[in-house]
Amino acid sequence: MTPTRTPVPSPRQAAERRGCPEDTSAGLSRRGLLRLGLGAAMVTATTLGGARVAMAAPGAPADVLVVVSLRGGMDGLSLVVPSGDPDLLRWRPSIAVPGQQLHRVDEMFGLHPAMAPLLPLWDAGTLGAVHACGMVAANRSHFEAMEVMEEAAPDSSLRTGWIDRMVGVTGADSPFAATGLGLGAVPTSLRGPSPELVAQSLAAVGVTVDPAGVPLSAWQESLTMLHDGERHELSGPTHVGTAAAARLQQLPAVGAYPSGRLAASLADVARLVKADVGLRVATVDFGNWDMHSGLGTAEPGRWMYDQVATLSAALAAFAADLGPQLSRVCLVTLSEFGRRVRQNDSGGVDHGYGNAVLVMGGGIRGGRVHGRWPGLSEAALVAGDLAVTTDYRDVLAELLSVRCGVPDVAGTVFPGLRPAPLGLARSS
Repeated sequence: MTPTRTPVPSPRQAAERRGCPEDTSAGLSRRGLLRLGLGAAMVTATTLGGARVAMAAPGAPADVLVVVSLRGGMDGLSLVVPSGDPDLLRWRPSIAVPGQQLHRVDEMFGLHPAMAPLLPLWDAGTLGAVHACGMVAANRSHFEAMEVMEEAAPDSSLRTGWIDRMVGVTGADSPFAATGLGLGAVPTSLRGPSPELVAQSLAAVGVTVDPAGVPLSAWQESLTMLHDGERHELSGPTHVGTAAAARLQQLPAVGAYPSGRLAASLADVARLVKADVGLRVATVDFGNWDMHSGLGTAEPGRWMYDQVATLSAALAAFAADLGPQLSRVCLVTLSEFGRRVRQNDSGGVDHGYGNAVLVMGGGIRGGRVHGRWPGLSEAALVAGDLAVTTDYRDVLAELLSVRCGVPDVAGTVFPGLRPAPLGLARSS
């Protein structure tokens, strides 16, 4: 097996794969990716720096965190609809979801009708939302907003990603500790010194052996000897890649899922969770939310409706597949920004600010919308956008500290953050 270099996507290719074809202001070629006959998998290790601190205390909860990145700027005002706000219809006379089509959750909010597959989870308290959530400062560039959100270290010189820092804090050493699936490029959130496994799918990960039938164990032994004494950035990908390939041979079968890339990625995540391979955090992408025109009404065949239906069906299948093991998983959706409050002349909405976040899984106080609603009056908006009243890092920090057993989150994972818990999660 001869190591070769995997071509790094061009800025345009990488941006298009992430659902942002119009924004290629910077490149994603931040590091070389060593490919060791691992199909489409990318196994990475870098020396960009980042603190390594003590592991979580024994007995602390250790949920798996799953991040679903809704790339392209998902319209939270259409997903978790503030139908009780008197200004909504004034700003969105033709695209606001009518109240009678919503699943009402309180006097202010209702859920988009395409979220029907998730209603049992919502009503059971396993799924909840946070509204008016986002970054501390507005950034309406797809690429720049993604970078800032995934670094999660504003006003800091850190250039590592928050997921990489989180894995470092826990001291996790599994080849699957930080896994990205359904990805065409390494996201900023995984940038840092820890080896990470990134692949289009688990099926794409495998070590090619020659026709003589050399067993995988022999390849592992040979590669270990070959890289003995080498720098971490050279030896790390080799060890992670071969260990992952060996472990993948023992994974359970895939559960029942709808078609589509998101569902396939979540099915792979569920297999890793059920196999107990040391997964601490998984990140998957679901793009195509950049609805500048033709967002559509709340009926099948319309852009927003079909996107929400695909998302909801995949999340519902993931929860059903995990069954009781959903109790040790926390899933959160993130999008780089929300959309403008006012619809445009093309029946869409342009880049905005505040957004809605979904949270699902173990220990979640679901069945409700968390956060402070700022309102949609002219005076309450920020340059025409929904204001942010909850820092998205507060959502992540609460999940990491309460459910995932990560110590000193503000000092290690999110430098400079002064956590403001939402009461979103309860400890085990």
